[in-house]
Amino acid sequence: MRVKAAVLIETIFLLIAFSIYYFTGNIFYIYNFAFIGTSVAVGVFLTQNGHKFGRNIIMLAVGSYLLIYVGIFGGENLLISGFWYYLFLGVFEAAVVHYLIAKIAGPFIFGRGWCGYACWIAMILDLLPYKTPANDRKNWGYVRYVLFVLILVSVSALFIFKVNRLDMVMFYMFIIGNAVYYVLGILMAYKLKDNRAFCKYVCPITVFLKISSYFSILRVKVNQDKCIECGKCVKRCPMDVEILNDSRKRKNGTECILCLNCVKECPKNAIKI
Repeated sequence: MRVKAAVLIETIFLLIAFSIYYFTGNIFYIYNFAFIGTSVAVGVFLTQNGHKFGRNIIMLAVGSYLLIYVGIFGGENLLISGFWYYLFLGVFEAAVVHYLIAKIAGPFIFGRGWCGYACWIAMILDLLPYKTPANDRKNWGYVRYVLFVLILVSVSALFIFKVNRLDMVMFYMFIIGNAVYYVLGILMAYKLKDNRAFCKYVCPITVFLKISSYFSILRVKVNQDKCIECGKCVKRCPMDVEILNDSRKRKNGTECILCLNCVKECPKNAIKI
């Protein structure tokens, strides 16, 4: 099963890479998705085989590649503001492709794997000391929807008022937006004693992710015959997922980032992906 999950992920990303190359003729997409797919597949395999920092290494590899190479040096705004920008331009590249694959269509297959293995914000947040929540979850989820709408309205306003040099505006929005996310994410982690507080309450990308990840093919499941209900998996989950319930309607089920902490923690090897 461990090899099967990794091979499935690699295969999916390669199919995506060659499909986009076929329609666009841009060989960049082969290198791009092959690198990301291989990184994620290796990360899943290492994590399932007990490597403590396997997932962190992959997050640093993929996250740094997207943030620094594609975002900063490549001048592509991969934040949600960039998605709306390119979508309004009618350009099927950059952030539009990124969002369609990683955050809209892709999660139907691999759920919120983006959050657990590729996000450049989370790659730093996961290095902070509060790896499991110290307090009960807050009822602040509405914040992400407010921010989602505000960003959509802001980008729309740029087009309505015909602001000049939108490409530069988008680049600076990417730089400033990431800086704000990092500062806010770190402050929230220490204040709430929860590394993933920003992901749970603020991140606007989750508006897309929560919808498609509900139907995800790759899911954490529990073998009820082996489970002794010790609760260790639930305590180790950074996203407060009701792991022992296999239903798609389980509490915080769409929040699962496939970190596999529950798999590693289970003393009876009753949890699989």
